[in-house]
Amino acid sequence: MGRYTNQLGWVGKLGNNDAYITGDNPDVAVMLIHDLIGWTFPNLRILADHYAREANVAVYLPDFFGGVILSVENVIVNRFDLLDLPNFVKQNGRDMREPEIFECARDLRQTYKKVGAIGFCYGGWAVFRLGAKEHHPPLVDCIVPDIDEVAVPVQVLAPENRSHVSTRTQNKLGLPLDYLHFPGVEHGCFVRGDDRHQEERDAMTRAKNAAVGWFKQCLFDS
Repeated sequence: MGRYTNQLGWVGKLGNNDAYITGDNPDVAVMLIHDLIGWTFPNLRILADHYAREANVAVYLPDFFGGVILSVENVIVNRFDLLDLPNFVKQNGRDMREPEIFECARDLRQTYKKVGAIGFCYGGWAVFRLGAKEHHPPLVDCIVPDIDEVAVPVQVLAPENRSHVSTRTQNKLGLPLDYLHFPGVEHGCFVRGDDRHQEERDAMTRAKNAAVGWFKQCLFDS
């Protein structure tokens, strides 16, 4: 398992949440919303560093699990039977966490001229909600995965066996949408980056490059 420790950022606060923060652009920020592995996973923090450096944005990776960290080893190998997921989901479902996710986005809106969001797995529903039509003005300017209610440009990174966005949905949005399909990889591949699986490593790199390009396209004036 490839895990990296040369992190460039620091731990601070976004709203009332602890957050890994990296990058120093004073005008453009991205909120990265973690999956079940949580905000402390080294690969995810290194990914945040890449976004910050390559897209020239400030990146915030908040803790949305209230300090609880699931067993990384069990999550990575999909041993969900060894985790108390029903209780965990009850404590960290949409009704519980959506308000603080919105509040973190509002804090970024007050500080930065442009704000983007990217999320994986658990973070996917959250970024779609951040880009919903109900927010006036929108809480973010672009997202990387309710998609029917999205009102900002969207990029979808879809592993082969976990694509929930249909062609019909893509066509009816009427917004800039970049849909990228990743054959041969599964859920979690964009964060895990398992050294034992070259296809997964390649997918992680391709997804990172795609997200960087999307941020550059949508968050900066041409």
